[in-house]
Amino acid sequence: MLELRQAPETSNIPDSRGINFFHSDPSFGPLLKSYLGETVFHGVSDRLVELGQRASDELDAWATSADHNPPTLRQRTRRGEAIQHIEKHPDYVALERVAYSELGLASMSHRSDAPLPLVKYALTFLFVQAEFGLCCPVSMTDSLTRTLRKFGSKALVDRYLPRLASQDFDTLFQGAMFMTEQAAGSDTGRTVTRATRGVDADGNEVWKLTGDKWFCSNADADLAMVLARPDDAPEGMKGLALFLLPKVLENGTRNRYHIVRLKDKLGSRSMASGEIVLDGAEAYLIGEVGRGFQQMADMINMSRLSNGVRAAGLMRRALTEALHVARHRSAFGRKLIEMPLMQRQLLKIMLPAEQARSMFMQIAALLPRADRGDAQAAKCVRILTPLVKLRACRDARQATGDAMEVRGGVGYIEEWADPRLVRDAHLGSIWEGTSNIVALDVARATRREGALTSLGQYLHALLDDAALPPETVALLRAVFERASAALDSVAECGRDENVREAASAVYNATTAVFMATEAARLAPDFRRLALAHLILEHKLLPRDPLAPKDIRDDAPLLRQLVDETPMPLAAAMSLMPAREGGAR
Repeated sequence: MLELRQAPETSNIPDSRGINFFHSDPSFGPLLKSYLGETVFHGVSDRLVELGQRASDELDAWATSADHNPPTLRQRTRRGEAIQHIEKHPDYVALERVAYSELGLASMSHRSDAPLPLVKYALTFLFVQAEFGLCCPVSMTDSLTRTLRKFGSKALVDRYLPRLASQDFDTLFQGAMFMTEQAAGSDTGRTVTRATRGVDADGNEVWKLTGDKWFCSNADADLAMVLARPDDAPEGMKGLALFLLPKVLENGTRNRYHIVRLKDKLGSRSMASGEIVLDGAEAYLIGEVGRGFQQMADMINMSRLSNGVRAAGLMRRALTEALHVARHRSAFGRKLIEMPLMQRQLLKIMLPAEQARSMFMQIAALLPRADRGDAQAAKCVRILTPLVKLRACRDARQATGDAMEVRGGVGYIEEWADPRLVRDAHLGSIWEGTSNIVALDVARATRREGALTSLGQYLHALLDDAALPPETVALLRAVFERASAALDSVAECGRDENVREAASAVYNATTAVFMATEAARLAPDFRRLALAHLILEHKLLPRDPLAPKDIRDDAPLLRQLVDETPMPLAAAMSLMPAREGGAR
């Protein structure tokens, strides 16, 4: 008779399921409070703690299930009736209920009692650590509503805003953005979908859209913003117009478009993306003919910011997993986190994660000022948004891969979160503009709109107001000015081949300033200043790769950074890099 052996009581495979993603991230709460203020932070802190627990527990389990059971398209009933119905897994629907109804992530900014934008992004930051795919429809619903309110007629706003801003799951509307065409991916000016002016049964103006849209995420959304070219409009960007496309018409019939198929995607598998054919579909003009792309750009920019938030969340989840493994797994007689080489790998995940977090918090803090007409804030948002989309989304690809490696072979198995994080991370740098496109947008904001100049003024003012050592302030100013001059030169001369490198330098210099000034607000904990110093040393200042630095003197400080414990000013200053030609 075969004897069954009991599984060991202890395992050397650490499992983070059930830890609280808010409490296990000790920097998050204090940093968020420094931006929101104590009163606002305490008003939302209980929700953050609760979401941190759920994201690690039931939301993560639902997300894993939804990722393994992607949506399917039902074209017809068994009687042959066209239904165009997308079947979503029950666990994905459960996630929708949490995001749309319980948390109100899509409607939060459009209610009369709307909190600061950073509250929404802080909740999203936690939610995305469990589920990435759904955050795309949530973001598009939020940004569609913003665009409709900004450019739509009063009649359209009155008709659709109540359901877009609703948290009643059975009646609320979801949004989407149908822009991409086969011949017009990043080259939006080649859009060929046609729009023909007409009238509906009640004599109201309505447009009929005809064409193919190649990549439509949240394909069965109740409302979609669509780019099309009116029949008498010129070619190129100047001929585009923006339209609001309802799934169901006012008389209750299905609009004249159909989903051809769903995409079999590498990541964000839980959410339905499809190809859609518009066959005389009725839609409403938003704003002016010829301003379609400029109006949709507002929606795209909000989606880009959301991409940055999601990238920050993915990197934090990856870091949390890697830290949990390193702190609890033993090899060669000691914990992984005690090994200097592992500490360096963890820091390589931690730095970009913290950079992205500081960046999205700053943008979110600037948004209300920009919306109130503050020109400097608006220009800062204008350039910081493509910057975070460019760099954070690319960094997430590396960070999630490195975190998978920390877990080892187990991390390559689909039962764990690591493969999903890696697959999802690769989408961020494609959606809403590839890295080349958003880098060129950074250059455009620099050259045409003077956004880089406004950003420099803002950063210098932050440094003026921060209680930081003069030598750090001087180094931060000098490095930003060099990075700024490089980007300004590239933008002015049109050297597109250098634009990503220059934009990345500005991103790194900017986040170093943000993190250093955050440290001043969080004093006496200057941990973020130490991280800012590491950004300067490893990402911006000259280094000889063939002359490895002896870091044994810094080893205790690097371990302290990995342990995420508070750090005094003197310790943070000891990590300040030498200026070119000088001593530390």
